[in-house]
This record gives sequence, structure tokens and C-alpha cells, in this order.
Amino acid sequence: MDIKPPYGYQEIVPLTKTHRVLLPGERKLPVLFRNLTALPLSFTEFAVAARDYPITFISGDAGRTFVAMAILGVEPQQNLFVTADDTWDAQAYLPAYVRRYPFCMARVTLDSVEQAARLICVEKSCIAKDGEDGERMFDDAGGPLEHWRPIHKLLNEYEADLERSQEMCAILADYMLLEPFTLQAVLNNGGAMNLGGMYRVEEKKLEFLNAAQHRNLIKKGIMGRVYAHLLSLDNFARLLKRKADAPRPA
Repeated sequence: MDIKPPYGYQEIVPLTKTHRVLLPGERKLPVLFRNLTALPLSFTEFAVAARDYPITFISGDAGRTFVAMAILGVEPQQNLFVTADDTWDAQAYLPAYVRRYPFCMARVTLDSVEQAARLICVEKSCIAKDGEDGERMFDDAGGPLEHWRPIHKLLNEYEADLERSQEMCAILADYMLLEPFTLQAVLNNGGAMNLGGMYRVEEKKLEFLNAAQHRNLIKKGIMGRVYAHLLSLDNFARLLKRKADAPRPA
């Protein structure tokens, strides 16, 4: 059995009813997310995430498929929303990708065949060992404890919402609306910065879509996400200000 961990996770295993789990504190950022420059964004998160982050599209296969991402920094391995005590900036929206940690849902590959059903998994390093005080998710009879119910709800709803985001990305690519772009800026210290590898909707192409394509974007709620994404690109200026205001290493 092969289980591929999601982006940012290390090693995941299926959650069992006997596991005790080490849960992070409220808005406390797991170590592995502290140096991520971007996080995947689901469909319903666009409107609220656009207030804080630039939303762009990233491709890992030369433009064949895309993922919507919230950009967190302007340099590799930089998250500008981590505070001095390793919590997420309380003023900023905390993406569901982080809120679900250390849990996730993952597809399993058996005999080189990917299974349709997803398993609820947990980061292996977050399973409590002997002597560690982890949280039980299920009672002695195997029934869910009260604090497991909202986690289970988040996992299922978020997974479905990620699929809607994937569908949106596929439609934008099919309509040839995405174009590569590079963020270029002059830093306060006089240096230049180029942040590439990102795609955005080419707004002028929207007017050349046919009527059926326009209807489809509106019917599926994609058009609203497109404009949230375009407006969010102004947040690159706020990211640069965060970088300028960040304390320098001693």
C-alpha cells in the first residue's frame, strides 16, 4: 500500500481508532509549514483569502494542470505570516490547509492502481508515543468523541471543496485564460527581486469567450473567483511591506 502525503506533509499513515494525536495549539503553526512560500487554496476560500494574500495559479507540469495557491512570501522558503512565537498572524485568514493539520485525506495506491476512496490519515510524527499526552479521537467502543466531529466535518468538506477548485483550474486552462507572470520589485536595500513560476487570469481574454463559456463560468461560480483572484494580486505590495517590516536576523 502506497500513500502519497499532500504538499507540505512529511509521512502520513491511516488514522486508527486507537491513535492518540498530538494536536497543535490554536493558530500554532506546525514546523513544516513555517517555511512554505505558498499554500493550496480551495474554492470557497477565495473571497476571504483575497483580503490577505495574493492568489495565483501554479503548475508543476509545464502548464498542463494548475493549482490555486495563496502566496505567503516573496522568497523561497519564506512565510511572512509567521509571528515571533511561531503562530499565524492573528489578523490574517488561516487557510483550511493548515487548520486541518495534522489530519488529511489521501488516496491509496494498491498494486500500482490508485483507489477511488480516500482514507483519513494523520502525520506520523503527530501520533503520541508512550509517555506523551495525545488526544484520543474515539472512545473505547470506537465511537467518535465530540472534538473529533468538527475535524471530520472539516476534512470531508475541504476535500470536496478542493475538487471544486481543481475543476475551476481545469476550466480556466481549457479556456486558455491563464498566462505566466513574474513579480518584479526593487527592495528597500536597493536590490532587485524576481518571483516567477506563477500564472494569472489574462483579464482581456474574458471578453473573447463565447456565450456558452461565459454562462459556464457564471453558473459554476468561477467568474466571482476570477475577479477575487485578480483583485488579490494587489496584495503583493502588502507582502513586500511585510518583508520590509520583518525583523532582520541578529
